Amino acid sequence: MQTISILTKDDLLNFKKELFNEIQQLLDNNPIVKKEWLRSHEVQKLLKISSGTLQNFRINGTLPFKKVGGTLYYFYEDIEKLLNGDKS
Repeated sequence: MQTISILTKDDLLNFKKELFNEIQQLLDNNPIVKKEWLRSHEVQKLLKISSGTLQNFRINGTLPFKKVGGTLYYFYEDIEKLLNGDKS
């Protein structure tokens, strides 16, 4: 014999809140939004590399960068090229 469940408006509102919270957590856990310029720590997180590896990429020209004041910035499209194996 099957059991019939009746959903109330409150049940649906609670589901909506739970779903919204789960989506928000997913967005919070993946904060890298496609920005034009990324800082070093964002590049490290995106590529899952250490600061030393990122420094090697700078030194050998694998990943171009710009320095503004004391902060290093990387162009997002250059990172995409690196990931796609594009040498140009």
